[in-house]
Amino acid sequence: MEVIDLRSDTVTKPSQLMRQKMAEAEVGDDVYGEDPTVNDLERIAAELLGKESALFAPSGTQTNLLALLSHCQRGDEYIVGQLAHTYKYEGGGGAVLGSIQPQPLDFEPDGTLDLQKVSGFVKPDDYHFAKTRLLCLENTHHGLALPIDYFSEAKRFAQAYRLRLHLDGARIFNAAVKCRVEVSEISQYFDSVSVCLSKGLGAPVGSVLCGDHDTIAKARRWRKMLGGGMRQAGILAAAGIFALKNNSLRLDEDHQKAQLLADELEKIEQLRVDYAEAQTNMVFVTLPEDAAELKSYLEEFGVLIPSGQRVRLVLHLDISKDDVSRVVSHVKNYFSEYI
Repeated sequence: MEVIDLRSDTVTKPSQLMRQKMAEAEVGDDVYGEDPTVNDLERIAAELLGKESALFAPSGTQTNLLALLSHCQRGDEYIVGQLAHTYKYEGGGGAVLGSIQPQPLDFEPDGTLDLQKVSGFVKPDDYHFAKTRLLCLENTHHGLALPIDYFSEAKRFAQAYRLRLHLDGARIFNAAVKCRVEVSEISQYFDSVSVCLSKGLGAPVGSVLCGDHDTIAKARRWRKMLGGGMRQAGILAAAGIFALKNNSLRLDEDHQKAQLLADELEKIEQLRVDYAEAQTNMVFVTLPEDAAELKSYLEEFGVLIPSGQRVRLVLHLDISKDDVSRVVSHVKNYFSEYI
């Protein structure tokens, strides 16, 4: 049975063309800086995002941690969203490994942080307090592409308070495609940007951290300390290059499939569907309390969704429009038969 996996866009499989590029990759020892394919990936990523330099790492969790460690010292603080990946879903790495204190704040409905509220949490220069060094934003956040105008405001705010500005841009290409701008139009405002290659872009593993030469030099040292030096990593970097060159512009197809899924599910009266105008490849669905068996029912037909009453359905390159129709049909059948 063909599986339709809507749990995340991290479940994508490399295509045959991508596998071919991986098999043909020229490699060397990346810890020595001698892997030509890794070097090409880092150059391409830096150029796309308009940054001086870039660093390839095994995961987005590591690139975000590298950014925290490079911008902050022990006893410093970063301000971050309460539901941000860098705060909630990365094991507390900044605190555990960097002794960096997080100051979480609630996100606004559009995925931004209210800068006026943020200003009230920037600590004064007083030895009673941690030193506020960094502001972390996220784009997309819960599938929402943040407003383009917000980034210039955030940059001016950061400069006024002498803060560095980091973007968890795991899905920044989704945001750029949604906003119909070059990705550099977003990244230009940030001192560092983490980009995931293994979500919608479809690579099997890896992320890149982009920034200025000094920040990336610090991050490279931290990467070694964290065990992120991967030697002949060109095999993986080749997949990242293929993803950046071939899979970034097609992300609009995933957004269209998400819109289609949202529109069709909305016709089922028992469901509450959230798909805002700024949404990209994610559809959020609130199930009635008596629909607890929907997950196991769909599994019988090869459809995988997360657990819970409010579920996130994520569209990606391994999901076709026909797959969307199949999912909708199975969900309709469940509610007509059992609810």
